[in-house]
Amino acid sequence: MLNFMEVMMNPTPYVMSLEPGSHYFCACGRSANLPFCDGTHQGSGVEPFTVDIAEPKTVAICACRHSANRPFCDGTHKSLAVE
Repeated sequence: MLNFMEVMMNPTPYVMSLEPGSHYFCACGRSANLPFCDGTHQGSGVEPFTVDIAEPKTVAICACRHSANRPFCDGTHKSLAVE
């Protein structure tokens, strides 16, 4: 089973503009196209975050993987210790 907490995390969010539609964000941390899902999670029991965007907008996608509002950043990365 894939342990997503073993994967290196990024201390800052991915800030991007998204167009309307469905977007799939990586939950396992192993995608080669972060923050987007590339299917690497297959068979791991981990599923991507699905986000439906109704109108163009800028979003901050969590990269530290500790946000309480994943896939969106809630600022938790600011309180994490850097090793």
